Amino acid sequence: MVLMPKRVKFRKSQRGRRRGRAIAGSRVSFGEFGLQALESAWIKNTQLEAARVALTRSVRRGGKVWIRIFPDKSVTKKPAETRMGKGKGMPEYWVAVVKPGRVIFEMEGIPEDIAKNAMRLAASKLPIKTKFIGRHQI
Repeated sequence: MVLMPKRVKFRKSQRGRRRGRAIAGSRVSFGEFGLQALESAWIKNTQLEAARVALTRSVRRGGKVWIRIFPDKSVTKKPAETRMGKGKGMPEYWVAVVKPGRVIFEMEGIPEDIAKNAMRLAASKLPIKTKFIGRHQI
């Protein structure tokens, strides 16, 4: 189950900037525990899926998991050994733009120590530093 949009308005997107902190999605809204980003990055759909699999496997399919980010930005790449020019490359993969403070995963229905261990395993699959937070923490 690789996350990507069904359709987009424009096939190729510009790079944009990753400055500032996340305002939306910076609190635990659905579950009891969350995994919060401490750095800004592009998280690939494959990395997100690997983290989700690690999270669900470590809790033995117990509890409920929410993925709070979605890879809706296309990243293009030109083929190897291609000369400059001739337009922008083809879309290769999809990324989710993550800023510091953004909650990536949430979960509920399991004890805190198990949730903390599961989030640690999921965080090891992601390319950024993260923090385990509870519902009433910031």
